[in-house]
This record gives sequence, structure tokens and C-alpha cells, in this order.
Amino acid sequence: MTNIINLLLRRHRKFPTSIWLILSILTFGIATTWQCTQASTTQQSLHTSKPSSERLAAEKIAQNAPPELANLLTQIDTAASLGDVKKVIEFYSPNFVHGDGLNRQTLEKALIDLWKRYPKLKYTTQLQSWQSEGNAIVAETVTNITGLPSANSNNLALNATIKSRQRISGAKILRQDILSERTLLTSGSKPPQVDVKLPQQVKVGQQYNFDAIVQEPLGDDFLLGTAIEEPIQADKYLNPTPVDLELLTSGGLFKVGRAPSTPGNQWISAVILRGNGMTMVTQRLQVVKK
Repeated sequence: MTNIINLLLRRHRKFPTSIWLILSILTFGIATTWQCTQASTTQQSLHTSKPSSERLAAEKIAQNAPPELANLLTQIDTAASLGDVKKVIEFYSPNFVHGDGLNRQTLEKALIDLWKRYPKLKYTTQLQSWQSEGNAIVAETVTNITGLPSANSNNLALNATIKSRQRISGAKILRQDILSERTLLTSGSKPPQVDVKLPQQVKVGQQYNFDAIVQEPLGDDFLLGTAIEEPIQADKYLNPTPVDLELLTSGGLFKVGRAPSTPGNQWISAVILRGNGMTMVTQRLQVVKK
């Protein structure tokens, strides 16, 4: 009965989705731990270790990377780990362009807001590939970002895995595009273990399924939750979207969506709450031409 009361009292509780959506801006190759390190997380179903052959291939790529690339990423990693926004921004071109519509100024504002919420984030990046294009270097990375619960973050634990592509020239980052991302926030003594099923890419107008399935038995617990679909735009990084939770009649969320009629990127998110914990997970969905 206690669990039911607790959940119903919070039925109309609202969460700012930008708490986790804002994390996409942090994947500009911030970190140079070139070996594949698995980030610690209570949600092991969201992360899998890479085979030894892939780790060896990644290490070889990193070893052959230009020294200036490794040096730049090391400096950014150090500054970001210290939460030094001014130092981090120095590594971005005044004409910096982001695939989601951010620029240098909005990036700085978003970082300030994020690091107030999460003052101690840890970055672990694996260099996937790099190539020279004239005077520029194009590098693809996979970044794991983790943060432990703290008073600043309302005791939310954070774990994000994001793949991105950066264009770098003259020790400045000129452009970044997010290729894929999945971000997880959890709180409470026993947050629901959620298995999310969502395609990475769909065609314009295509129908798709989005399932967020709670893995463990519910017992006497009830679930609250909701699914959110939003176009990825620069203003979404800075302006929270309220989230209304509803009582779920099954062990998770099972939704059918339809891609918009124009190409672009969408954030597809799930929030699931039970008596002793909460899980919020978001994933990027690419909408491409037919």
C-alpha cells in the first residue's frame, strides 16, 4: 500500500527533459583514454564490452593518430574534467557549427548549466577513426560520460554513450555532428532496469516501435511513466520540457510512432518511476530521406 500511495502522490510530477538531453553537447572528443574502458553503471543491459579484436583495432588507430590531435583532445579532457568552461570553449572556433544548431555561445551556456547540475563528470573516449582532409582532420569518437549522485543533480546518477564526428583544423574544433547517442539517468535505491528497443534510423513518414521494458518483476509495485518524442533543436538544450507521468498498466512502455515528413533527428525518451527508484533514458533517432 505504501508504494501505491507514494506513486499516486507523484502522478503529476514533472521532470525537465533537458537534464539529460543536454548531454549531447559534451561529445566533442573530450577525453583521450585511448584504450576501451567500460564505464561503470547499474544498468548493464545498456552497455556491452567490445571484443578483444575491436579493442586492439581501436588501440592501433589511436597509436597512429597525429600527435596534435591527441594533444588537443587531452587538453580538452583535462579542462572538462575540472569543469573549466572558459578553457574548454577556447578550443572551439569562433565560427563553430554543430549539427543540432548550436554555436559557440549557446554551447558555453549549455555547459555552464550542465556542470552546475553535475560538477564531477568523468569522460572516457575511444577514437574510432580519423582521416586528413586538406588542412583539417575528421575524427570519429565514442564517449562514455558518467556522474555519481550528488545534491547538485538531485541525486541522479548519469551514464551516457555518444558517437560523434568532429572536424578539426588549427587546433580548433570547427564542426561536430552526433551520429548516435543513448543517455541514462537513475535515482533511488532500486531504479527500474529498463531494456529499450528503438531503431537507430528510419525513413521519413515510416512507422516504428518504441518499447521500454522493465526487466525485473514488479511485485506489489505500480509504475508511472511516459514516452516523449521531440525534434532535436538548439533551444531544447537550454529550455526544459515538462514531463507528465501517468500510471502504466503493464511492465513498461510500448509505443508506436511515425517519423516526421522531413529528414532530421529526434529525441525519443522514456521516463519510468516505481516506489523505490526512477529511470530516464533517451536515444537519438535519425530520420532520413527515402
